[in-house]
Amino acid sequence: MSTPAGAPTSTPAGAVVFHAVVLAGGRSSRLGGRAKAGLRQDGRTLVELTVDAVREAAGVVVVGPDDLLLPQGVLRAREDPPFSGPAAGIAAGLTALEVLDPAEWTMTLACDMPGVARAVPLLLAAARAAPDAAGHISVTPDGRRQPLAALYRTEVLRDAYAGQDPADRSVRSFVRHLPLRDVAVAEDATADVDTWDDVQRHHLT
Repeated sequence: MSTPAGAPTSTPAGAVVFHAVVLAGGRSSRLGGRAKAGLRQDGRTLVELTVDAVREAAGVVVVGPDDLLLPQGVLRAREDPPFSGPAAGIAAGLTALEVLDPAEWTMTLACDMPGVARAVPLLLAAARAAPDAAGHISVTPDGRRQPLAALYRTEVLRDAYAGQDPADRSVRSFVRHLPLRDVAVAEDATADVDTWDDVQRHHLT
């Protein structure tokens, strides 16, 4: 999955070379502080399911607490300061990925969307179909755009963050002006887990 810097790689023709930033650093305040990344579906944690969804990535970084158990080969990072939001998490992830060989694309995923694996192949297909786009963003049938289930051209995403303090800011404040292309996904592909009702609906433990 994660390839050390300078290591040779073999990329199939037409493949989308991408890194992934998986966000797992929220407070989970509406769950009484229960870490959403550690919730399980069919025996696997949400962070494991999310990392598995991007198994084709050239490199993956999970941004979250130090005690979070991660799959082998995954980089670890922490937003600065801790709990300063997903925009800060993306910034920390981009910095951590600098140890790897560059990738043309960067995917951002929140780990609290159990069905996000359905969105990943659609985003990659969109990049293959429109390789010159600034990025591709998941959009549900009711028109909601989800910047935490999106695939950005790495240079574009890094430029959007350059010289700015991301702490306690929304991801949308960084990407709303980017000419991202909509990718239609099923509603449950980006449905997240915020409450105990959500936990039950997604059959999590």
